[in-house]
Amino acid sequence: MAKGYDVNQERRQALSLFGKDLARRAKSKCELTQASGVPLLTYEIPPVPNDPDFERCLLISENVLAQLEQPRSLRPGEWRHLNEVIWSDIPAVQAMALRILRHLAPAEPWAQNLIEESYLHPGVEALANEAPL
Repeated sequence: MAKGYDVNQERRQALSLFGKDLARRAKSKCELTQASGVPLLTYEIPPVPNDPDFERCLLISENVLAQLEQPRSLRPGEWRHLNEVIWSDIPAVQAMALRILRHLAPAEPWAQNLIEESYLHPGVEALANEAPL
């Protein structure tokens, strides 16, 4: 049990080293909602690699984290701004936006339309395809 705890602590410490760079990249806003003035957390895009990877991390709000951890709780009306986020110049942001849109698309025609309208780099598509939301 202690070994697992130690590994988790090491991972958390490694992720914390990304904090300043993520905050700079995100301009201290949630990278998926652009919300500012809210507590932000480092989120690793699943599946999580063995070693923390800056390119697979996002800075997100607690509200977004709660919805990502429980995809059934996604409130479609709160995600219409993805029509702007999907065009981010950050591949990880684009990949998560695409995962969210794919999750919403069966019930939300606007999400399906946005998926059809967007062209993403094959690397972004690959990252989005690694796991469903």
